[in-house]
Parts: sequence; structure tokens; C-alpha cells
Amino acid sequence: MTAAPLPKSGILDIKPYIGGEGRLDAVAHPVRLASNENVLGCSPMARAAYLAGADDLHRYPDGAAGDLRAAIGRTYGLNPEQIVCGAGSDELIALIVRAYAGAGDEVMYSQYGFLMYPISAKSVGATPVAVPEKDMRTDVDALLAAVTPKTKIVLLANPNNPTGSYLTKAEMKKLRDGLPAGVLLVVDAAYAEFAQIPDYEDGRALVDGGNNTVMLRTFSKIYGLAALRLGWGYCPPDVAGVINRVRGAFNVSAPAQAAGIAALEDKAFIQKTIDMTNAGRTQLSDGLSALGFKVWPSVTNFILVRFGERAEEIRLGLKQEGIFIRQMGAYNLPDHLRITIGTREDNARLLSTLRQMI
Repeated sequence: MTAAPLPKSGILDIKPYIGGEGRLDAVAHPVRLASNENVLGCSPMARAAYLAGADDLHRYPDGAAGDLRAAIGRTYGLNPEQIVCGAGSDELIALIVRAYAGAGDEVMYSQYGFLMYPISAKSVGATPVAVPEKDMRTDVDALLAAVTPKTKIVLLANPNNPTGSYLTKAEMKKLRDGLPAGVLLVVDAAYAEFAQIPDYEDGRALVDGGNNTVMLRTFSKIYGLAALRLGWGYCPPDVAGVINRVRGAFNVSAPAQAAGIAALEDKAFIQKTIDMTNAGRTQLSDGLSALGFKVWPSVTNFILVRFGERAEEIRLGLKQEGIFIRQMGAYNLPDHLRITIGTREDNARLLSTLRQMI
């Protein structure tokens, strides 16, 4: 038997990321509430822009994503030169970790942070460090206390996935101000548009106030463009320069760029999504609480619910009825399930089915 090529040390220790389920052959019209997708679909303006590019699929995209960065800059009042676009914010997370951490370094994240954080750290030989939370909220004091000379990056989702909780402006500033200047704080604000609360700030002010903070955003959630893989980061100039050196030359496709520009302009669709999410979150939270389950407070398009020892039984029972929600065992929360906010009809179907089951 001939020897086979071996990957770098630690790669085989990584558990691959597995997305939420959404298909069952026996179910013609499933209710897909496992992946925090926009259940309204995507912006009609974005769809039209995507289809309009079909005749130019033989052309390379603009590698700098200049028009898209300019559109993002106009929408959010940011300098386009400090914006870097990627194939989803997942790619940007991986690029940042690759550029700023390696063997012997530590990458810190909150206990129930997004699974891609430890995966990205392990992929470059760095050590992921999970810092305990309090009541499903990131503990700023615990994060600061856990910093060591080996700490290179702090990855923090705000609002957080899968808990749905958030840190206030003051808490985020305390965290950034308490970190050593050489530690990069990455604020993953994938769900920022849903956090319609006065004491929330998405991270752009922290970027403007120093040289060690990056804010990441995505088009996958409120804009409904998950299939296109489109995200962006707002960075200090030096950090933007580093990411541009390590990203692929044409990492964002032309159809994705066109759809992203159009999606930014579709204010009516964005507001419709926010309104549906707010109403649906109340509908689901009240309904599940009335059934005796613990629903953690959320400012996102999903809720985390403690179902106890019956969690997996309930998830599988709902699946058989064509209703898909997300298991939380990979987050060490086997007694919890995460539920995307659906349409009023989706939510009602889930609650009705659950009542019959229990």
C-alpha cells in the first residue's frame, strides 16, 4: 500500500460544519426554519438584477467589487476604501484568521459563538478559546480576563448566533477599550438589521475609533441572498489592505455584486422583512412560552428555546411533519433548539403541530 498525502496537524480534528436541514422527499411544502434564512425570499429588485446579468456569465467580475463597495458606502455612510467584500462573511472570517493567527496563537470567542469561529482557528493551527457566558449573553469581563499574550483575535457575533442576545454600545466599547492594541476585535454583525433597539450599535463606530476593530456584515439574512454567498467587512485601512492581499482575485461573482447593489436599494423589502420578523418573534415566543418552554430573549430573526430532554424527540417529530428547526448539540446545548422566525402561517403551523405532539 502506498503512502497517502497527510494534511497539516490538527486539520483532521476539525468537525465539519453542518448546516440546517430543509428537505424531506415525502414533504412537498416544507417549513424551513433551521437556517435563519429570509422566509420571504429575496428582494424582487435583487432578483431582477441577478437575472439581468445572465448574458455576461463568460466575463470575469470586477475583482475589486468597486460598484458594490460604493453602494455599501452610500447606504451606511462609510468610506468604500475601507470596505472589503467576500463570498459571505464566512470567507472574511476565514481570511482574517488566516492573516492574523497561526500555530501557537489563540483565537477567542464567546462560549456559544458561531461554530465557524473555532473551525477557522483550527484550520490555521491556532487554539480556539471559548469563554463562558452568563445567562446566554457574552460576558465582557470574562473575555477581558481570558486575554493572554497569545491572544491574537477576538471573534464576537453581536447579535449572537445561536442565542439571539446582544451586547449594548457601552459593553462593546468596554470590550474594545479593554483589549490590548495588538488584539484584533472582529464584530460579526450578521443580524444587525434586526436589532431595532436604541442601545445597540453594529460596530462601525468602534472601527472609526481605533485600529484594531473590524465589522462584518452579510447579505444572507435580511436581504435574502444566502445562495449567492455575499458579505462585506468595514475595516481600518491597514486591515483592509491585509485582507485584500490574501483574498481571491475574483472572490465575489458578478451576479452576486449586481444583486447586492439592487438589494441595498429595496427599502420596502427590508422594512417588510423587519415588520414580519418582529411580529413573528412575538407570535412564536408567546406561543412557546404558553406551552411551558423557556424562550431566551432575542433581537434577531430566530429564537433559542429550551425544550429539555425531549428536544431531539420534538425536532424529529416536527421534521416528520415537514417542519425543520435546528438541533443545538454541536453548541453543547442538546436540550435546546433554534427556530427561525417564519411567516405568520409557518409559525402557526409549528405551534399547532407542537401542541398535538406534547
